[in-house]
Amino acid sequence: MYISKWKISIDIFLFTLARTVINTSYRMVYPFLPVFARGLGVEPAALALSFSVRSFLGVFGPFLATVSDTHDRKTGILLGIGLFTAGSGVVGVWPSFWGFILGTSLVLLGNVVFIPAISAYLGDRIAYEKRGRVLAITELSWALAFIGGIPLVQALISSYSWITPFIVFAVVGSLFFLLFLLFLPAQRRENNRDNTIWRNLAGVLGTWPALAGLLTGIFFTGANEVVNLIFGVWIEDQFGLNFAALTIASIVIGVSELGGEVFTGIWLDAIGKRRMIWIFLGLNSLAALLLPLASESLGFTMAGLGLFYITFEVVLVSMLTLMSEVFPSARATMIAATVAGFSLGRMLGDLIGPGLFGISFWLSCVVAIILNGLAAMLLTQVQIERTS
Repeated sequence: MYISKWKISIDIFLFTLARTVINTSYRMVYPFLPVFARGLGVEPAALALSFSVRSFLGVFGPFLATVSDTHDRKTGILLGIGLFTAGSGVVGVWPSFWGFILGTSLVLLGNVVFIPAISAYLGDRIAYEKRGRVLAITELSWALAFIGGIPLVQALISSYSWITPFIVFAVVGSLFFLLFLLFLPAQRRENNRDNTIWRNLAGVLGTWPALAGLLTGIFFTGANEVVNLIFGVWIEDQFGLNFAALTIASIVIGVSELGGEVFTGIWLDAIGKRRMIWIFLGLNSLAALLLPLASESLGFTMAGLGLFYITFEVVLVSMLTLMSEVFPSARATMIAATVAGFSLGRMLGDLIGPGLFGISFWLSCVVAIILNGLAAMLLTQVQIERTS
């Protein structure tokens, strides 16, 4: 079937814009946690419950995301944006502690359904050899949310109230829902007894190359989270309670993510997905090794932190692209399981990170390197239908 380049370009633009909005909502709870806590009349520590619930629910994303395989891609896309809109609306109309937990959890579920749905939609229409650049473009939404979306949220809160961003997101989400409903093509998947949620999940979890890919994702995201969780505390320990340093670190992370996504978009298809992951797992491990050595200089520390995040972002986007072709008969389920694996990896890092840092930052970095090494070894077992 011929697909207009203009049509697919418009789809990519709209998907990236929608993901930027969703990711802004997802990420804003971290920098504005004290503001939301004051608005809700609770201690900031109490809102940690909402984060744990969000992470836990992310593991169940594949159960919802399979609708893109069992029905059609459009249904999955609409479900994802619908959950995001509903979650934003819940906080807007029910601004309470439990409303906040429910609403932000629905936003996360919307995100873990929307990502596999659009990735599967694009995977159906774009050859694997050219897919890396396209998926990297949609991943720009993470950096754009941090660099552009968060300042807009701050302006809304400063001008109106902490509830305003949620109301705005609900309205914008509704507009995206109508836009996708009217203009995305509905191409229903083949309806047979083999195309069910349980068979798709069983196929993904029962196929060793797919399972090896999921474990690869768990290990390298765990490696990232071991450092990501405590880098702010480490900077404070090394350089004193320096909010300027933490602000610089936040900017470095945002710019590094953007740089990683742009680099991946340009080079991923040319270098190859698996080869790119191996190279940048090595560079990420090198950055983890350099961080403790750079602890005497804020400038070197920020450079090491930038290298750590840019290399991780390259690995993340490359892995998503690779996994999009590991189990193409249930592409959305495979990508959703991959994203769920990333959530499990972050949970792993959250569990072991504080204890490792309590012993030494060196140990945190060594464990991150070990986890990256395990990911690199498992990657040899990940197979697709064509050479990557």
